[in-house]
Amino acid sequence: MIVTADLAMSLDGYIAGTGVSPDNPGGDGAEPLFEWIHNLASWRERQGMTGGEENRDSELMREWFDATGAVVMGRMMFDTGEEFWGDNPPFRTPVFVLTHRPRPTLVKEGGTTYTFVTDGIHSALEQAKAVAGGRNVDIAGGASTVRQYLAAGLVDEMQLHVVPALLGDGLRLFDGPGLGPRRLEPVRVVDTPLAAHLTYRFGT
Repeated sequence: MIVTADLAMSLDGYIAGTGVSPDNPGGDGAEPLFEWIHNLASWRERQGMTGGEENRDSELMREWFDATGAVVMGRMMFDTGEEFWGDNPPFRTPVFVLTHRPRPTLVKEGGTTYTFVTDGIHSALEQAKAVAGGRNVDIAGGASTVRQYLAAGLVDEMQLHVVPALLGDGLRLFDGPGLGPRRLEPVRVVDTPLAAHLTYRFGT
């Protein structure tokens, strides 16, 4: 079991556009970050749909789904994604939502449950590890949540899907206090027409 983070990023370093809100989940101008995913066969399977492209991008997405046994995310990501993900979310694993607003556990179809954690990032991660069944725990986002785990040295491996697009403005992943110098060990580079898929392991 390792702790991962898996995010799409523009070539100029943004993981979301400006003006992110529940009505505008990816932010303004962020369509290129996510549109490459929507026709992948592995993504469509997780949405309860058929068809889609079977290619290297789809294989990488399926690999992530299969390796992930639990997910941690921030409340903003949950609030902006809950309606889009619907009654049968693509996670199909326990999801732990960091929040200051308590809420009863929310059970969805397909194995996804949302547990709302009010006592910090370490508690959420320990709860996720306890139910991951030996598979990985993924820190899904948003940027603030991933930054907190990076700053605490709790992420073992990161995969960035760098899409060939410039957003010009938006939400950066690596801005913010506490990140500091860190060595990264390249694990894998997979280049496709849709994205450059870069996997790094964090050193000390």
